[in-house]
Amino acid sequence: MAVNSSIEWTESTWNPVVGCTKISLGCRNCYAERMAKRLQAMGQPNYLHGFRLSMHDKSLNLPLKWKSPQIIFVNSMSDLFHKDVSVRFIRKVFRVMNDSPRHRYQVLTKRAERLCELAPRLEWSENIWMGVTVEESQYRERIDCLRNTGARIKFLSLEPLLGPLPQLDLRGIDWIIAGGESGPGARPMEKSWVLDIRDQCQRENIPFFFKQWGGVRKKKAGRLLEGRIWSEMPAVLSSSVEAESTSIS
Repeated sequence: MAVNSSIEWTESTWNPVVGCTKISLGCRNCYAERMAKRLQAMGQPNYLHGFRLSMHDKSLNLPLKWKSPQIIFVNSMSDLFHKDVSVRFIRKVFRVMNDSPRHRYQVLTKRAERLCELAPRLEWSENIWMGVTVEESQYRERIDCLRNTGARIKFLSLEPLLGPLPQLDLRGIDWIIAGGESGPGARPMEKSWVLDIRDQCQRENIPFFFKQWGGVRKKKAGRLLEGRIWSEMPAVLSSSVEAESTSIS
């Protein structure tokens, strides 16, 4: 768990599952894998096996203990819909989310087919936001899987953005995050790709959040896009996370 998360579009993280395996192009330079190795070296018990997938029942009830409402990114160090996460455990995670309506939960997956398969068997309380990662055009079909869930808020994470994504079908999508890859071996992102996504959001009246340019020195590269920091969030959100785009003079 991390309160005051450094991830720009959330407030806290909750990791009842840790570890993962690579399934698509965006996984190549996985930040979570690097972080897991550091935590293993530090002796953190949940990372005893490094980045090997593991489920942690002791971590399940943490959000129930947090009295102040939080925006919580679920499994920042894994993927809840990984094939090795049991349906029983996924339902336990959903039960905690259902039982803590004061929080807003952000669940993100690249495994859209399993999401689509399990979605009818899960209880989608209004505080659960569901997203899929679409890092390149070949993964557009993940958006169709997302549309078929019962989540009130459906969002796209276009990060790491590895190519252009023109003419996206954004029916039923409530929020879009875009950003470049960061860290060792970061692949470049073109400004034109980001501007096209922003323009698609504006045409469809969808909140747009530009997370970062990325690169090896992501802090230096920053978040400015044409003189603005874009931190738009879904209108249902009542939180300390910035809800409007901020102009930089």
